[in-house]
Amino acid sequence: MSVHPWKKIGSKKLGEYRVYDVRSDTKVSPRTGEQHDFFIIEAVNWVNVIPITTDGKIVMVEQYRHGSDTIELEIPGGMMDPGEVDPVATGVRELREETGYVGKNARLIGQIFPNPAIMNNVCYTVLVEECVCVEKIKLDETEDIHVTLVDPLEIPRLIQAGRIGHSLVVVAFYLWEHLKSAAPND
Repeated sequence: MSVHPWKKIGSKKLGEYRVYDVRSDTKVSPRTGEQHDFFIIEAVNWVNVIPITTDGKIVMVEQYRHGSDTIELEIPGGMMDPGEVDPVATGVRELREETGYVGKNARLIGQIFPNPAIMNNVCYTVLVEECVCVEKIKLDETEDIHVTLVDPLEIPRLIQAGRIGHSLVVVAFYLWEHLKSAAPND
């Protein structure tokens, strides 16, 4: 037995919010032939950035998260603005706005679906090397960010201790670690 896509026979918008919309799709099960309604969060694509300083530290941010009611240690990142199609350019913009840092050799190292069961967007991970601080941060009205530098050797301990708890940040570090382990030895 193999899995097949479900046929969509209807869709309606249920709500529009500042950072996402919600719709309901009616689909037919290819296995049973029965109709079911599914709720989909339509969100813009996101970009996370792993910025490495010239001395090998990771530029991270601490910020309050309303959903978990916690202060999280994260990598810089954010939503792709309307008209933005290049995740690397978005990552470079987000890095500069949130931390004041710029760097070199910015490149895409992975992409994932944050929650494909209910969301339609992609989260990209961008690596930026040789980062240096060139200006003060530019925060949105709803942002309150503290920039901090972290030794990469501390990342596993910070994840294990729950200090880094944002799943998309953990995935970004996994992608980075995989990239490093796949690199040819010098």
